[in-house]
Amino acid sequence: MVRRRRLTGTTIGTVAASLLVSTGAAAGAVGAARAAGAGEDRQRAGGAVAVGAYVDYGKAGPRRIAELSRWLGHTYLPGDSRAGIEGRVDFLADWARWRQARDDRMFVLNVPVLERNEARVPDFQVRELLRAGARGQYDEHFRALAGRLVELGVPDTVLVLGWEMNGTTYTHRSGPDPAAWKAYWRRIVTAMRSVDGQSFRFDFAPNRGKDAVPWTACYPGDDVVDVIGMDSYDQAPGRTFEEQAEAPWGLRAQVAFAGEHGKQISCPEWGLFRNGDNSEYMRGMLDWIEEHRPLYQTITDYCPHGVWQCDDNPESSSVFRTRLFNQTGPPVPPVPTTRPSRPRRLYLQLRPRPR
Repeated sequence: MVRRRRLTGTTIGTVAASLLVSTGAAAGAVGAARAAGAGEDRQRAGGAVAVGAYVDYGKAGPRRIAELSRWLGHTYLPGDSRAGIEGRVDFLADWARWRQARDDRMFVLNVPVLERNEARVPDFQVRELLRAGARGQYDEHFRALAGRLVELGVPDTVLVLGWEMNGTTYTHRSGPDPAAWKAYWRRIVTAMRSVDGQSFRFDFAPNRGKDAVPWTACYPGDDVVDVIGMDSYDQAPGRTFEEQAEAPWGLRAQVAFAGEHGKQISCPEWGLFRNGDNSEYMRGMLDWIEEHRPLYQTITDYCPHGVWQCDDNPESSSVFRTRLFNQTGPPVPPVPTTRPSRPRRLYLQLRPRPR
């Protein structure tokens, strides 16, 4: 879903952070029944899905967790340079301290896997970069990141590598050479698992739908993937939520593929978009989450996607807060901080999506 991004250039000094709501509230609204084989994470949370809202950037994230979250934190490393990919950013220590404060917390980290990740690098260069990665040329970056996470005391981080790899937005896209991309993923996981003390889980998270290439063509193998994620916004392919679920390479395909491969699912990014304030979509997505019990889910909460900080979607906001918080009155938003700016790249459509 090539639409808006936030992770390069000078702005990345303050990187995106996802803050998550109380699992107690989520359990009351989403349901507490445990799926068979759901695993330790859901047992710790009483069966609740970890519920998130992308609300702020950088070091402010862990401070605002006290307002919105008890269990899950989710942020992104910058992809403009090697330092970002290796986790040499100050805010990572802040998130590590937040995670360490409670045993029942989960930390999710999106990791770009190539430098200049939003620089519109042409396909022929992407192809060469992917092939270099597949040969092991960048293994050192990921051993460094793994070592930093272990050193910071977050060896159990859930790592979303090269998200939306089936699309066209990022340098870490797979389309120019899917075979090299899969081999590169395998090198990354092998390098990170080689670091003593790690217990990482790796989340494979494409865009919903075919996009540039079918995401099944990018899948690197069961031995190097722990979670099958999917970024899904209210936009094509599919006009209604039902169409989005049933379309080829859609949400139902994600659930079926994960089941066939013995993996949990996740919803790393979702929210409103092309169809405006769409309460039926909101109900559909929350029903889907309740039925299929992802490991975690994170709603993008700035405009136009959001329902908590964004004032543009009152009907969807009412559905969200009623379902997740049993709250029928006006929401009590967190103390305002600098809202993410909307640079042009956040909404860049590099090519028409197939319909």
